[in-house]
Formats: sequence, C-alpha cells, structure tokens
Amino acid sequence: MSDRHSEVAMNTLVMSGSRLAGIIGTGPWPGPAYDSLTAAISRAIGDGRIPVGARLPSEREVAAATGLSRTTASRAFAKLREQGFILTRRGSGSVVQLPEVPGGRIDHLLTPAGADEAEIDLTCTASVAPPWLLGAYERAVTQVHAYLPGTGYYPSGLPVFRELIAESYAARGVRTDPDQILITSGAFGAVAIAVRALHQGRGRVLVESPTYPNAIATLEGAGASLIPYPLELGAEGHHWDIDAMDHIARQTRARSAYLIPDFHNPTGALLPEERRPELGAMLRRNSMVPIFDESLVELGLDGDPTPTPMAAFVPDSITAGSTSKIFWGGLRVGWMRIPAHRIDSMASTRLSLDLGAPVLEQLVAVELMRDHDTIVGQYREKLRAARDSLAAQVRTHLPTWQVIVPSGGMALWCRLPEDRSGALAIAARKHGLGLVAGPNFAPAGGLDRWIRLPYTVSETQMDEVGPRLAAAWDDALTFTDRVPAGRARTVA
Repeated sequence: MSDRHSEVAMNTLVMSGSRLAGIIGTGPWPGPAYDSLTAAISRAIGDGRIPVGARLPSEREVAAATGLSRTTASRAFAKLREQGFILTRRGSGSVVQLPEVPGGRIDHLLTPAGADEAEIDLTCTASVAPPWLLGAYERAVTQVHAYLPGTGYYPSGLPVFRELIAESYAARGVRTDPDQILITSGAFGAVAIAVRALHQGRGRVLVESPTYPNAIATLEGAGASLIPYPLELGAEGHHWDIDAMDHIARQTRARSAYLIPDFHNPTGALLPEERRPELGAMLRRNSMVPIFDESLVELGLDGDPTPTPMAAFVPDSITAGSTSKIFWGGLRVGWMRIPAHRIDSMASTRLSLDLGAPVLEQLVAVELMRDHDTIVGQYREKLRAARDSLAAQVRTHLPTWQVIVPSGGMALWCRLPEDRSGALAIAARKHGLGLVAGPNFAPAGGLDRWIRLPYTVSETQMDEVGPRLAAAWDDALTFTDRVPAGRARTVA
C-alpha cells in the first residue's frame, strides 16, 4: 500500500448514513440525481465538512439516508472514485481522499517573506508597531543593567513576568502558580514545546479544520498523526459540534488535541461560555491532553467579557498565550501554562529547542502588561472599526460571497461561491494583494472555497481592499484549469 493510502487507512473514521445526510442534506436532487449526489459529497469533502480519511457509509446506507435508490448511490460512488475523491477497497469500504493535483500536497509551513512595498499584505494577521511601543522599550532598557551581572539565561522566564501572567489567569478564574508559567518565543514556541513533550515522535492529535497553518506544520514535524475535526457552519457562523468531536475522539483514540476555542484562527468562532464545561468533560472522558491556543483570547470586539480559560475545565491541559497579537509581533514573547505534574517534562523539552526568551523583550512585555487594559482597549476599538469596514467592502464589491463577521479576532473567513481560493490567491498578485488560499488552513486538504481576509492593514490600505479583491475575483473566474493553492507567505 502506498504511503498516502497507508496514512488514509490509519486515520479512518466511520461515518454513519444519518451523519452524512446531516452534512449534505436529503434533497431535492435535480436530475440526474447521481450527479447531484456526487456534487454534494465532493463539495463537502472539498470544504472540509467531510474529513479526509473518513470511511463513508455503504451505498445501501447512503441510499436509505438520502431517499435515493441504491443504483443512484452506486453511480455516485463510481463517479467519486473516478474523480479521485474516494478509495474503495474490498472489506474496507470507501475512504475519503483528495484528488491528486500538480505540485503535490500543500506546504502548510508558511514562509516569513513579506509582501513588496506596492502590495497590500493580507497574508498575515498582525499589525504594525503602535506608537506607544517605543516608550516601553525605553523604560525596559533602563532596567537591563540589573540583569547584566548574570549569565542572561532564564529558561523559565523572568520571575516578574511569570508572576504577572499567573495573576492574569487567576483574574480570569483559574488559580495559577508562577511556577506553572514557562516563558517562550511566542505562542508558536509554546505549542512546539508542548507537542514534543506530549508525543515524543508518535501519537494522534485531534485538530479543528480549518486551523492555524504553522500548528499543522509543528504537529506533523513532531511526528503526530493529525485527526481533523471539521468545524460546523451554521446560520451565525462556525461552531463546535462536541458530540461529533466526541465520536471522532472515541473512534481514533487520539491522545491529545490542539484547539483554538477563543476567536478561532481563521474562522473567528468563539466557544460560548456555557459550552466550555461540556467540551472539558468530553476531553476528560476521552483521556485527552489538550493544547489550547489563546493567542487571540483578548481580542473580543463586541464588548463581551474575556472567556474563562479552558484550563478551568480541563486541569490536565496546556495553554499557550502570546504578546504578538495584542502588542506587537516583533516582541516574539509568549508563554505556556502547565499542570504542575508536567512542569519538568515541558522544561526539559524546552531546553532541547532553545535556552530562553531574550531578557530585554521580556522586560518590554512586563512594561506593556502593566498598562494592559488601556493598550488592549484602544486596539480593540481600532480592530472593530477595521472589521466592520472590511465586511462592508466585501458585501458591496463581492455580493456573491458569504461574509461571516466574527465577534472577535483579526480576520474574516469568507465563503466563495466556487472552489477558487487557490486561483484567487494567484490572481490577486496582479492587483497588488497578498492572500493565503483556504487549503493552507486544512489539516488534510480541501477548503478551496474559503479565503481568510485579515483586517489589520492601515486605514488607507483598507479602502483599496474591496476594489482590488473584486478585480482579482473576476480574473480568478476566468481560470479554466484546477489551480492548487501555492505556498503562502505568512507566519501568522
């Protein structure tokens, strides 16, 4: 069996007929019905609602669940096999895959090269340095002398910074000792440490689909086998179907999970406060050790209180946080909150990656944290105005797109009327836009009907986004061949 087929078989999830019908609907099926059924299933695979590696129900079950004949279901399965969307083996059923495309699998590790000066860069959810940042650096420089007599190595982080982070968790409802805090090189560094310490080159990890591209690369680089869980799309945006997640977790026996419940990247979805105990109970019941990414937790834009940390509901969990999204990406200072019994393993794993975050940047972060409420409050106001402006532009210039306006975060996650995200990203270059195609956010491929649009650019640039995006979409619609999404150029 090829490596590709071995990977599919290893991650197989069994989908019931009722579950499939809940995803694709039960008709009506305009004729010929088998073409309609084929299109419905292939679209659901393409945009991630049916994950790669899932085993579809039998043709008989599909017929019963959709109200079609078994002959119609059989013809649809034959077309799906011909198009490369399923692999059928005797005794194993039909397993979902993605068609081979020129250039091979999408490279999820996004490169750090920025856009050129004439281009509006919508590849990165990060803003330029705010004016008050320089003052924080100046104050921090005056404190460095106190640390110069030492070696400068603080693998766990400066005590004063760890205490501030611990206090912030306590204020949000979860008691935290400073010893449970490990200062890292951004949230990305925290995730890398946690994955390596938990999995040591093996194990299955449940991840949302879509999800943060660099997390995909980090998990795969640590040898983890990814188990995608497709976020559900409802009338008010994406949400977590915890029963479906539980089903996947039980079938695959995933050891861990990487989840973004707070203004999820890229959808902006927020797990409601009342559902957090339910998610926590599901993770505990399945003996999973989750990594919660809280990089965007401070960026609620509609006045709601900051959510309770998921660590309050899953004591044996790791939480990653960062200054990059709320202050400035150039700081590269983050942290992880660790259960007491895992501190030693996380600390020793950290030493295999680096010896600590820079002292000056930690002191800058301390200065910023002391003025946290004012700084974050101003930033939220700026992001709220930018979000509303971008959403209005997309609705005006691209009325066929589905705009999902999140209650927080830094980007819109828009649904295109056709699977042309990769084509759009290519066409956008001619019109001075840098975009990241949807498949970069897909743990197992697909999502070519989605595009992420950050609203972090300047006001002057923001006014140009709508017209340029509309022109690029017009060009993308002229592409006649399937265009795989290329390597994107962002790290955030």
